[in-house]
Amino acid sequence: MASLPLAHWPIDQAQTVRLPRPRLVSVEATPHSIVKPARLSALEWSVVALAERDTIASLKEPGRIAAALENLFGRHRPNKMANPRLEVLRRLSVFAWRQGWKVPDSELKAFLAEGFTLDHYELVQASIAASRSPLRQRGASR
Repeated sequence: MASLPLAHWPIDQAQTVRLPRPRLVSVEATPHSIVKPARLSALEWSVVALAERDTIASLKEPGRIAAALENLFGRHRPNKMANPRLEVLRRLSVFAWRQGWKVPDSELKAFLAEGFTLDHYELVQASIAASRSPLRQRGASR
């Protein structure tokens, strides 16, 4: 396929398209447009803290044989939270403690479906990352 150099293209002033200039509109802050920062209650923060000790295996339902072996050998499995909202927060927090930002999409969707926002998610992740600071990790390695 051949193409002509730009100098050979017919340029007609009538063919140029003029775009309208963008118009700036000032938006006044109204009570409805003010975004409140994401916050968790003290109970929700305690769920995030408790999730540090849980493993990913605690999120799966044990089969009949596994449950029988746990009872036989006296192993303790972390209980689910009675409140579905807190259980979703616990599950997300366990993934955040164990895998960082690699939280499964299904868990994130369940988290959002319980009324949390992405700001809450970022708040939990930032808090967990801050608690894994190098100073704290150094103290744990002694």
